[in-house]
Amino acid sequence: MREAALYGGVGADTRPSILRGVIAVALTAVMALLATFSVEVIARGGATDVGAFLSSTARPGMTTVVMLTIVMLCVDAVLGRRFLSALVVLPLVLVPALVSNQKQHYLSDPLYPSDMLFGRQILELLPVMVRDRPMTAIAVAVGILLSVTGLVLAWRYAWRRLPKMARRNRIRNLCLTVPVIAAFGSLMDYSQYSYIRDRLQVVPMMWDQKENYRSNGFILAFIFNIPMADVASPAGLNTQALDAIPSRNYGYLSGPSDKPDVIMLMSESFWDPTRLKTLKFSEDPMPTIRAAQSGHVFSPEFGGMTANVEFEALTGFSNAFLPYGSIPYQQYIRNDIPSLATFFRGEGYAARALHPFSGWFWNRNEVYKDFGFEEFRTEETMPTMEKRGIFASDDSLMKEIMQEADGLDRPFFFFAVTLQGHGPYEANRYANNTVDITGNLTDADRATLATYTQGVKEADDSFKMLTEWASKRDRETIIVLWGDHLPPLGSVYTNTGYMPDQVATRRASVSVMKQEHETPLVIWSNRKGVKQNVGTISPSQLPYHVLKFAGYEHPFYTGFLGRVQKKYPIVDRYQLITRDNTASPDWVRDAKTIDPLVRDYRYLQHDVMFGKAQTVERFFPQHSWLRAEGS
Repeated sequence: MREAALYGGVGADTRPSILRGVIAVALTAVMALLATFSVEVIARGGATDVGAFLSSTARPGMTTVVMLTIVMLCVDAVLGRRFLSALVVLPLVLVPALVSNQKQHYLSDPLYPSDMLFGRQILELLPVMVRDRPMTAIAVAVGILLSVTGLVLAWRYAWRRLPKMARRNRIRNLCLTVPVIAAFGSLMDYSQYSYIRDRLQVVPMMWDQKENYRSNGFILAFIFNIPMADVASPAGLNTQALDAIPSRNYGYLSGPSDKPDVIMLMSESFWDPTRLKTLKFSEDPMPTIRAAQSGHVFSPEFGGMTANVEFEALTGFSNAFLPYGSIPYQQYIRNDIPSLATFFRGEGYAARALHPFSGWFWNRNEVYKDFGFEEFRTEETMPTMEKRGIFASDDSLMKEIMQEADGLDRPFFFFAVTLQGHGPYEANRYANNTVDITGNLTDADRATLATYTQGVKEADDSFKMLTEWASKRDRETIIVLWGDHLPPLGSVYTNTGYMPDQVATRRASVSVMKQEHETPLVIWSNRKGVKQNVGTISPSQLPYHVLKFAGYEHPFYTGFLGRVQKKYPIVDRYQLITRDNTASPDWVRDAKTIDPLVRDYRYLQHDVMFGKAQTVERFFPQHSWLRAEGS
């Protein structure tokens, strides 16, 4: 190798050590620069603004280069070979950048450290991805095999040919680089002031992750997000602040004399495809749900991350108060947490969760226990279910719900998550697509949308079957259905002009945000009919509407959340949206200007999830009763 030649071979000492050291640092810096450039080109999907990133006066680009240079010099000293660190560091930064690039093709966010927590979920979905894009899957597999083989061969060659470092040089390099790396560690915690970060003019933009990754680059932004597992206490939170949250006029415990059964259905990727106005559909794929529609859910996610929507719907808490990119099911639910399950159990209900997939997915086995569900029925414990494609059909899940309900004498609360609508939407998933679609579409887009639309039609038929069953029941039965997020339809969105990108934006006007985040919502009773005029709400507001419709009053779910929904039916990380569609963007950036109502909401959630749970007895009495009973 040329680098080795500069040293005259292994163990050579023909040049002054200072000159050799300068050459080593210079060559390592060049490799770090090329690595940083490559990472940014890969992560951004092009080189358009990489030059500006590297030459910016704010200096995040050069900071990254210097940081990589020092890390590589340190690794060289540990391994005892100059430049060998390239074979360690480069894969560690290039592979995540590639993964981030691919993630942004399907979801709206770059790669976060927390994404590493659900690698098993990705592996479980690999058969679906392979079936959808077999040639791409083969190319990726071949690429991985060649890359690993090349890395092994390069490592063997480099270990033999790269110049060794003298022991005194290794010790010197470690003494110089380790303290600098420790100083760079102060960059990581974005919540604390850093003198170094301030001097370098590196600004963590945690309120806008896309801008954070664009401005600071993939490597620094990824590092900033590592401390997300530690949720800092909100400013001003203490016992006095919690005690000051008013509970008067919140509606103390009361409920109907005849307790209704409640079924909540989160329908996988359920959305209204007729919103694609440049296309025509031969028939309405969702006539039953449209006739029963109460409003919309404003999903905090797009194309995936179902568990985050589920977290809000079951707890009444908000992802807006948690770190960006976090997954509460994976990271934060470690103890018993108040939920609709504990509320209904406190009222004498049976509380069950149902999902026709593996129970470990999204850590649901453990989370549902912490939420207070008595039983979680999964594909491992359900009867064999009919498949539509490779996923369990909505029809089979509805039949299981009806059968289990008919076997219960006491009131029940069921929470079910469907699976049939899961992407990717491969062509010919169904033998016969009954809805014809006309308009300017490529063959690939038409096949994708046809598969998705047929799934919507079958979800609508399944809902109709469930409501017809409920209509014949003596006890009042409330059914709540909503979509967890828009489906990942890829280029269908851009080619029809529905969205400028294949994934939804995180920051835009209210009208654009609603267009890209709204899913249908149904709240229906076999006695009362449809709950009308709900509007567009965050999933965290669902408990309020469900309990109100069922005739219950509760200190938190109808009391406190009742106050929140009157003012802010949508609580999102990037903006609060009022009933008249007035937005408060970037509300989270200045704690001093946060609305006291939202501040108290955040205090309550933090106390229950991460604090001493001082507010549980006052705001979640049923949870306190169950905890006292040890159940």
